[in-house]
Amino acid sequence: MRPFFRLLLPFSAFVVTVSLLAACGGASSIKPSEVLDERTGMTVGTLDKPIELVQGTAGFPALPGSDRRASFAYIGPVEWDNMGNISYGLWIHVAPGNDWRFEDIQAAGAVRLLLDDDATALTVIKPPALAHAPYQPVASWGETAYFAVDLELLKRMAASGKIGLDVKAGDSVVRFVAGPDAHEALARFLHARGY
Repeated sequence: MRPFFRLLLPFSAFVVTVSLLAACGGASSIKPSEVLDERTGMTVGTLDKPIELVQGTAGFPALPGSDRRASFAYIGPVEWDNMGNISYGLWIHVAPGNDWRFEDIQAAGAVRLLLDDDATALTVIKPPALAHAPYQPVASWGETAYFAVDLELLKRMAASGKIGLDVKAGDSVVRFVAGPDAHEALARFLHARGY
């Protein structure tokens, strides 16, 4: 082999490696996962980690009287498949920062899902009693609940350009906004579920 081509081969391998890494780096790091629950025999589909939402108003109109203290919210879709009987839920965990105190997020109307310009009140559900929860709470002082969603709402979430939550906190409402890769993670979740 000529010396020029010997030098070219390592360089070509380097270019291919860098190109592959760049292609992978652009994708969201949140991927779908599926486990068989040993207690119930259900197949549980989730994301490998929940989607983080930060306090703010990016892309949504500002809320009057909202204070900007560092609080976080997390959402995670769940599919419970009990021998073909499929149901869905949305796991939500809110972690107040500073001196925010959220109302009980399980109270009626305490949490609203924002999709682009549409707000939907969420209804609390009792999830199946599994050996392991689909997602683990991020903050020990946070509050967690499951909310009813259907396949159509999950599809709307995946297609939305803006995803957010409004959570009641006393006389105020705290708005949380998902990053731009949230809809991509939700789309991958649906694709893994066969949609």
